[in-house]
Amino acid sequence: MFLFLFQQTCEQSGQQQSNPLMSFLPLILIFVVFYFLLILPQQKKQKQHRKLLEALKKDDRVVTSSGIYGTIANVKERTVMLVIADGVKIEIEKGHIVNVLNKARDMSQESK
Repeated sequence: MFLFLFQQTCEQSGQQQSNPLMSFLPLILIFVVFYFLLILPQQKKQKQHRKLLEALKKDDRVVTSSGIYGTIANVKERTVMLVIADGVKIEIEKGHIVNVLNKARDMSQESK
């Protein structure tokens, strides 16, 4: 029995071995595709959102992630005070602001 196993290993060692890099090539290609289709666009979105949050100022009209529309009354380091109705103010974290509505109006007024 041991001779049979030894004979098989000798025959296999005589065969041409494939490049070990070729066995990892599909895995590498999948990683590259994931990077360009998922990771890179997400990093760009995060960078844009960070810039949006840094540019927040008083009297900007914004939308939160929960769909609340409001006007910024005060900007702090981590939070923002929103006026959502007459006499109604709420304090939320900056990260929950998803869109600034009056930026487009500001840009159109500058171009005139």
